Amino acid sequence: MKRWSLPIALYLFVVFVSGAVVGALGYRTYNPPPSSSNTVRNPNPEEWRRQYLQELRTRVNMTDDQIQKVEGMLDQTRANFRDARTKHNDAVKQIGEQYREMVRSLLTPDQVPKYEQFRQERDQRMKQQQPKR
Repeated sequence: MKRWSLPIALYLFVVFVSGAVVGALGYRTYNPPPSSSNTVRNPNPEEWRRQYLQELRTRVNMTDDQIQKVEGMLDQTRANFRDARTKHNDAVKQIGEQYREMVRSLLTPDQVPKYEQFRQERDQRMKQQQPKR
Protein backbone atom coordinates (compact mmCIF):
# COMPACT_ATOMS: atom_id res chain seq x y z
CA MET A 1 0.00 0.00 0.00
CA LYS A 2 2.87 2.37 0.62
CA ARG A 3 3.89 2.67 -3.01
CA TRP A 4 0.51 4.16 -3.96
CA SER A 5 0.45 6.89 -1.30
CA LEU A 6 2.98 9.19 -3.06
CA PRO A 7 1.24 9.16 -6.48
CA ILE A 8 -2.15 9.67 -4.81
CA ALA A 9 -0.81 12.62 -2.80
CA LEU A 10 0.71 14.18 -5.96
CA TYR A 11 -2.53 13.63 -7.88
CA LEU A 12 -4.58 15.33 -5.15
CA PHE A 13 -2.09 18.21 -5.02
CA VAL A 14 -2.31 18.71 -8.81
CA VAL A 15 -6.12 18.64 -8.70
CA PHE A 16 -6.14 21.18 -5.86
CA VAL A 17 -3.69 23.53 -7.60
CA SER A 18 -5.52 23.28 -10.95
CA GLY A 19 -8.82 24.10 -9.18
CA ALA A 20 -7.23 27.13 -7.55
CA VAL A 21 -5.83 28.32 -10.91
CA VAL A 22 -9.17 27.86 -12.69
CA GLY A 23 -10.96 29.65 -9.86
CA ALA A 24 -8.54 32.58 -9.91
CA LEU A 25 -8.80 32.94 -13.68
CA GLY A 26 -12.58 32.74 -13.55
CA TYR A 27 -12.74 35.35 -10.81
CA ARG A 28 -10.45 37.67 -12.75
CA THR A 29 -12.48 37.15 -15.91
CA TYR A 30 -15.85 37.97 -14.34
CA ASN A 31 -14.60 40.56 -11.83
CA PRO A 32 -11.84 42.49 -13.61
CA PRO A 33 -9.98 45.00 -11.45
CA PRO A 34 -10.81 48.64 -12.08
CA SER A 35 -8.31 50.30 -14.30
CA SER A 36 -7.46 53.95 -13.96
CA SER A 37 -6.84 54.18 -17.70
CA ASN A 38 -10.43 53.08 -18.41
CA THR A 39 -12.03 55.80 -16.29
CA VAL A 40 -13.23 58.68 -18.40
CA ARG A 41 -13.46 62.04 -16.72
CA ASN A 42 -16.50 63.97 -17.85
CA PRO A 43 -15.46 67.42 -18.98
CA ASN A 44 -17.17 70.39 -17.41
CA PRO A 45 -19.64 72.21 -19.67
CA GLU A 46 -17.15 74.85 -20.79
CA GLU A 47 -14.49 72.24 -21.66
CA TRP A 48 -17.10 70.23 -23.56
CA ARG A 49 -18.21 73.33 -25.46
CA ARG A 50 -14.63 74.26 -26.39
CA GLN A 51 -13.86 70.71 -27.57
CA TYR A 52 -17.14 70.50 -29.49
CA LEU A 53 -16.53 73.78 -31.31
CA GLN A 54 -12.94 72.80 -32.05
CA GLU A 55 -14.11 69.51 -33.58
CA LEU A 56 -16.66 71.37 -35.70
CA ARG A 57 -13.87 73.62 -36.96
CA THR A 58 -11.46 70.81 -37.77
CA ARG A 59 -13.67 67.88 -38.78
CA VAL A 60 -16.59 69.70 -40.41
CA ASN A 61 -14.49 72.68 -41.64
CA MET A 62 -16.96 75.25 -40.32
CA THR A 63 -16.18 78.90 -40.87
CA ASP A 64 -15.92 81.43 -38.05
CA ASP A 65 -19.35 82.78 -39.01
CA GLN A 66 -20.87 79.30 -38.75
CA ILE A 67 -19.13 78.74 -35.40
CA GLN A 68 -20.59 82.00 -34.06
CA LYS A 69 -24.09 80.87 -35.12
CA VAL A 70 -23.55 77.48 -33.47
CA GLU A 71 -22.43 79.25 -30.28
CA GLY A 72 -25.69 81.21 -30.30
CA MET A 73 -27.61 77.98 -30.82
CA LEU A 74 -25.75 76.37 -27.91
CA ASP A 75 -26.60 79.34 -25.68
CA GLN A 76 -30.26 79.15 -26.65
CA THR A 77 -30.35 75.38 -26.13
CA ARG A 78 -28.74 75.74 -22.70
CA ALA A 79 -31.40 78.31 -21.74
CA ASN A 80 -34.17 76.02 -23.05
CA PHE A 81 -32.84 73.09 -21.03
CA ARG A 82 -32.57 75.26 -17.92
CA ASP A 83 -36.19 76.42 -18.35
CA ALA A 84 -37.41 72.86 -18.93
CA ARG A 85 -35.51 71.61 -15.87
CA THR A 86 -36.99 74.40 -13.74
CA LYS A 87 -40.52 73.65 -14.95
CA HIS A 88 -39.99 69.95 -14.29
CA ASN A 89 -38.66 70.56 -10.77
CA ASP A 90 -41.58 72.87 -10.01
CA ALA A 91 -44.08 70.27 -11.25
CA VAL A 92 -42.45 67.56 -9.11
CA LYS A 93 -42.56 69.81 -6.05
CA GLN A 94 -46.23 70.59 -6.70
CA ILE A 95 -47.10 66.89 -6.99
CA GLY A 96 -45.26 66.18 -3.73
CA GLU A 97 -47.11 68.99 -1.98
CA GLN A 98 -50.45 67.68 -3.28
CA TYR A 99 -49.60 64.26 -1.85
CA ARG A 100 -48.71 65.77 1.53
CA GLU A 101 -52.01 67.68 1.58
CA MET A 102 -53.92 64.47 0.86
CA VAL A 103 -52.13 62.73 3.73
CA ARG A 104 -52.83 65.67 6.06
CA SER A 105 -56.54 65.47 5.18
CA LEU A 106 -56.58 61.88 6.50
CA LEU A 107 -54.96 62.75 9.81
CA THR A 108 -56.59 63.70 13.06
CA PRO A 109 -55.63 67.03 14.66
CA ASP A 110 -53.39 65.13 17.11
CA GLN A 111 -51.56 63.37 14.26
CA VAL A 112 -50.76 66.49 12.19
CA PRO A 113 -47.87 67.76 14.39
CA LYS A 114 -46.41 64.24 14.52
CA TYR A 115 -46.65 64.00 10.73
CA GLU A 116 -44.95 67.39 10.31
CA GLN A 117 -42.14 66.28 12.64
CA PHE A 118 -41.83 63.04 10.64
CA ARG A 119 -41.65 65.01 7.37
CA GLN A 120 -38.95 67.36 8.70
CA GLU A 121 -36.80 64.49 9.93
CA ARG A 122 -37.24 62.60 6.68
CA ASP A 123 -36.38 65.66 4.59
CA GLN A 124 -33.22 66.22 6.63
CA ARG A 125 -32.19 62.57 6.14
CA MET A 126 -32.81 62.83 2.41
CA LYS A 127 -30.68 65.98 2.14
CA GLN A 128 -27.83 64.29 3.99
CA GLN A 129 -27.99 61.23 1.73
CA GLN A 130 -27.96 63.17 -1.53
CA PRO A 131 -24.59 63.17 -3.27
CA LYS A 132 -22.82 66.51 -3.42
CA ARG A 133 -22.65 68.06 -6.88
